[in-house]
Amino acid sequence: MKIIIREAKIIDSKSPFHNKTADILIKDGLIEKIGTSLPNTENAEEIKLDNLHISQGWFDSSVSLGEPGYEDRETISNGLNVAAKSGFTAIALQPNSFPIIDNQSQVNFVKNKANGFATQLFPIGALTKASEGKDMAELFDMKKTGAVAFGDYNKSLDNANLLKIALQYVQDFDGLVIAYSQDQNIKGNGVANEGIVSTKLGLKGIPDLAEELQIVRNLFLLEYTGGKLHIPTISTAKSVQLIKDAKAKGLNVTTSVAVHHLVLTDEKLEGFDTRFKVTPPLRTETDRQALLNGILDGTIDMITSDHNPIDIEFKKMEFDMAKNGTIGLESAFGALLTVLPLETVIEKLTLGKSVFDIENDTIAEGAKANITLFNPNGESVFAKSNILSKSKNSAFLGTPLKGSVYGIVNQNQLIVEK
Repeated sequence: MKIIIREAKIIDSKSPFHNKTADILIKDGLIEKIGTSLPNTENAEEIKLDNLHISQGWFDSSVSLGEPGYEDRETISNGLNVAAKSGFTAIALQPNSFPIIDNQSQVNFVKNKANGFATQLFPIGALTKASEGKDMAELFDMKKTGAVAFGDYNKSLDNANLLKIALQYVQDFDGLVIAYSQDQNIKGNGVANEGIVSTKLGLKGIPDLAEELQIVRNLFLLEYTGGKLHIPTISTAKSVQLIKDAKAKGLNVTTSVAVHHLVLTDEKLEGFDTRFKVTPPLRTETDRQALLNGILDGTIDMITSDHNPIDIEFKKMEFDMAKNGTIGLESAFGALLTVLPLETVIEKLTLGKSVFDIENDTIAEGAKANITLFNPNGESVFAKSNILSKSKNSAFLGTPLKGSVYGIVNQNQLIVEK
């Protein structure tokens, strides 16, 4: 592949070309030359797009696809194509398929399914067998096969001793443990944030305490064991402060927040629309502002779409009975630009690669071409026609977005919507 990307503004704080507009010559998957008015002497394909900006390829640390077992929700092939067109050159795949990705053969299966795509897939192995929270899964074998972390998707581990042992065990091979934090006993039968909205609507509430108490416990365990811990998709103001305090103490902890928690609040539930039923639940405006501040001050390391396709029959039902989850790849960038500055968005969509020990390529001559192409300007309203996923359960339908994604260059492939 030979391409020249014309007149692109480079947004990459690690690049010597940061904030400069230049042409980029890419040959055989590598950036050969960056400069102005580069000659096209080898009949390379030229890419010239309106207000073109480029950055390091984006990484999403939490994507569910369904396959194997739930191909009606999403397949790996279509999911990777959706990710590419949404600007992501890499995704971490959650283990919540059927069967659960809890052994070497399952890691191999999803990796083989992802061969040949522009977007790279990095599996997360289940922390416990079948994600049941009883026995530790084959962590070392999965690490050898390519698992980048270990966690049970949206399941909090009740057994504190098992998490303690896991944190100690993975240190032998520099493993990363993911600890979703929500105390199930305190959550009980709750389906929405406990507060004014849930009371008004007559919905059972999930108190902030359910998340915060579990985070405190997990941080105490990390302090005792050492090792690396990632706490995903936090949602409350106090959770941000707890992580901030833990980092100040020197604990090796990272955290993420989902796009929908940065943009939406529990007020969206007033129509009982199950598209807004997610876990953790949408919180208050106070929490949303605290999460945004946590992004800006560096407490929160990364942003995820937490893309989770759900069959329509599990969403089109009573709110109490509907499954949690929203798709989010297609709307992530445009939604984030409505609440955060461009450079912050790019930083938080790329920083996760270093946390998950994934190659992080800067935009420089001689580097691998791992690039996202986008336009930060322009406004639109997210519509069904913008959904590329097989499932349509988007919490962002009808939401104003800013900017647009053109595509990616990665794995010696160009995926661009012109």
